Amino acid sequence: MKLRKLTLALATVLGSSLSSAAFALDLYVDTKTEQIYAKPGPGRVHIGSFVREEDAGTKTAGKTSKTADASVESPDSRIAERATEKTDPAELMAARRDIEMKAKMREARLASDLASLEERVKQTEKTRMKYGPGLHFESADGNFTAEVDGRLQADSQYNITNDVLPPAPNDRPYELNSGANIRRARLGVEGTMFKKWDYKFEFDFSRGNGSVTSGITDAFIRYNFDSPLSVKVGSFKEPFSLEEATSNRFLTFIERNMAVNTFLDNPNVYKTGIGVNYAVPRWQTGISFQTEPVGSWSSASTSVNPNGNNSRNNGSGDTSWEGVGRISGRPWMESETKFWHVGASAAYTRVNTQYEGDGDFANGGMSFASFPGANVDRTNVLNTGNLSFGNKNDLNSRRVESYTRWGAETALVYGPFSAQGEYLQTHVNGHGYSGESLFGFYGYLSYFLTGESRVYHVKNGAWNRIKPFQNFQLTGPGWGAWEIAAGYDYMNMNDGAIRGGKANLIKFGLNWYPHSNIRVMTNYIHVLDINTAGVADRRSAGFNNANLDMWLTRFQVDF
Repeated sequence: MKLRKLTLALATVLGSSLSSAAFALDLYVDTKTEQIYAKPGPGRVHIGSFVREEDAGTKTAGKTSKTADASVESPDSRIAERATEKTDPAELMAARRDIEMKAKMREARLASDLASLEERVKQTEKTRMKYGPGLHFESADGNFTAEVDGRLQADSQYNITNDVLPPAPNDRPYELNSGANIRRARLGVEGTMFKKWDYKFEFDFSRGNGSVTSGITDAFIRYNFDSPLSVKVGSFKEPFSLEEATSNRFLTFIERNMAVNTFLDNPNVYKTGIGVNYAVPRWQTGISFQTEPVGSWSSASTSVNPNGNNSRNNGSGDTSWEGVGRISGRPWMESETKFWHVGASAAYTRVNTQYEGDGDFANGGMSFASFPGANVDRTNVLNTGNLSFGNKNDLNSRRVESYTRWGAETALVYGPFSAQGEYLQTHVNGHGYSGESLFGFYGYLSYFLTGESRVYHVKNGAWNRIKPFQNFQLTGPGWGAWEIAAGYDYMNMNDGAIRGGKANLIKFGLNWYPHSNIRVMTNYIHVLDINTAGVADRRSAGFNNANLDMWLTRFQVDF
């Protein structure tokens, strides 16, 4: 507060508070509130003794008597004059300096508080909501985040050549059908809690055969240590195979290859359990202990019971379980666009089969089926049928009790060129089986005509989003990214007591990325050979020696 305000207040007090009697009045100022008091107290500084001017004029020569009303004409000079008569000048100056210092301190604090408030307002406005590419929310302190994401894949299939055997009298035609569908329609949310925890929940509206819970894919909570180690609990993918670890948003071809679909995707790769992951730029490993997937009674919802009801319902309650592990790395790495990837996977799965009281098969078991690269008509051209069947007391019955999977993978990226291949094998064990082996492998090459390179996802040891050097623009020079690919795919499910058939094919792909979140894909597939002789399923057997050519397309948007 300025001295003029103080003197004006003193003058007002003198003019209104003193009686007509001539006597001195001691005044005090509060150093915090800067208010004037007539009595001493805590935090109050004595600033002087004062008298009314008309009374002071009768005692002091050379002074001009003035009324209280005239004090407003020149309060600073009169207060200073009166103070010198009754107050020590050094004491008054000290009080004034103290008051001025307190006022400056208050002004500084006020300015600091205003600056801090403005910064908090800016920070709140900055982190309240963001977009890029998903809709992102974040608390002001950064402890909580949430990001909405989703994908839509619209596919079509046109069967150019469709030569198959004529149907049996009571069967429908064995041929594949052309058409279009929504392959995936997913919406999810993921984010962090208290910075160390993260979560993800995703629902696919195209899954589940009408069951709501069967549409759940990822639904987990994860804790991330200070090191690259993390632990998660809930529903998540098995850590198995390079192509399976890669999100379907970033695949080179529209459908995964036959062995990956047969041993992972078709039985449902999303299962409930606990998983541990460790990832650094040069190598990654993941292990999990999982049981059946989230969902109810359908082949789309449970891998351990694709042929019957969930084993927990009206049964023994003995659910199946599995242990899965994968390790991958880049032994040679010159840069993020020049490296060699290798990896290996292994899994052991117990299978539950239930029987009625008289020993007849009730539900459970396991089957493996495959379709040759198609995505709209997903007819199981190769099919083992249920590997558990018959009365358990019958010597001719069979019961799958467990199966073991193995996988080896490799990939090379050298600028715009890349190559990838995998080998997967499954051994079946149980009553009536002696380690029958089902296997498949694939390999393909790809090349970016516009110069981009495949992007590596370190945490998953898989592929990530392609970002074009220039996004497509109608009025500009940008054409997006263009990729061509060619591959070979082989699957054999004939061994010992198991007759599921075998097939091989070649395929070609052309992919256009007008934007990193938009993709247009087209595939041409020619089946070289199908051998389903001896397969128990009549529809699959009808494709023996079939001549198939397919043209597939996909339009994909994800955020």
